[in-house]
Amino acid sequence: MPTVAVLPIKRFNGAKQRLRKEYSPDERRALAEAMFSDVLAALDGARSLDELLVVSGDPVAQRVAMGYGAVVRAEDDHGHNPAASMGIREALRRGADRALLVPGDCPMLDPNQLDELLTHRPSSSRSALIVPDRHGTGTNALLLAPPDSLAPSFGPGSCERHAANAESEGIVHEVVEVPSLALDVDTPDDLEALQAELARTQDGAAHTREMLGQLMAKTRCWIS
Repeated sequence: MPTVAVLPIKRFNGAKQRLRKEYSPDERRALAEAMFSDVLAALDGARSLDELLVVSGDPVAQRVAMGYGAVVRAEDDHGHNPAASMGIREALRRGADRALLVPGDCPMLDPNQLDELLTHRPSSSRSALIVPDRHGTGTNALLLAPPDSLAPSFGPGSCERHAANAESEGIVHEVVEVPSLALDVDTPDDLEALQAELARTQDGAAHTREMLGQLMAKTRCWIS
């Protein structure tokens, strides 16, 4: 059952606007790049994925993705859902039976937990596994069989929306918690939660650890 990971990523310029009080545009861009690299590394380390597909209009993201052996498709920043839909179409074109849609800002992503998620086998010809964020309201991943079984509808309230859409379309679905996929970084609260998790653990998120360390060192220099 060929499984393709689909990773839509918008341009790094202007990324993470809700962190603009904490970081400058250049710092936010560097943080977004670091998190993206950690997600790519985790996907590359997952044994159960057959191919990685990145959909982005950002040339830096495209180069980084190709460095991990990803297939890259350019997209003109029409939004996360259109990019995800484009990735689904490409996954189908490449013969995928399943598509795993993941975000580029979950740097704690653990390839072993991904492999565990991917052991789920559909009990129906159409199925969807919905992975919630840490609040239980957003969606941080979708595992779809076949890739076009459910239209992506990411955004506020998307966990319930994906479940409701699957129900209305007769798609077998389940909400499955994956701890390392629960923490995406958009707000200062998310950033604080990530820093706490990084302090608690020793492994994972190497690029993000290094970048946040540099940013914190710079802040200390300014204060002193």
